[in-house]
Amino acid sequence: MTHEPVNEAHEAPEGDVVADMERVRTGDERVDAVIAAIEGLDGQPVDEHVPAFEQAHDELRRALDASPDEQA
Repeated sequence: MTHEPVNEAHEAPEGDVVADMERVRTGDERVDAVIAAIEGLDGQPVDEHVPAFEQAHDELRRALDASPDEQA
């Protein structure tokens, strides 16, 4: 069996990677707002990511714990 050489050089993507990808939407406004907030971390200092993910976790937990008639 022969193997092709692996090109290990990875080019940086051009433009905004998230903008180039299809954005994930769930149809639940609360969850979609959390996703948008996480997407907004691109370009922010890494030390700001942890509190944002903690807040996202809390908001997602509240959305999961809410009854269906409490959907915003």
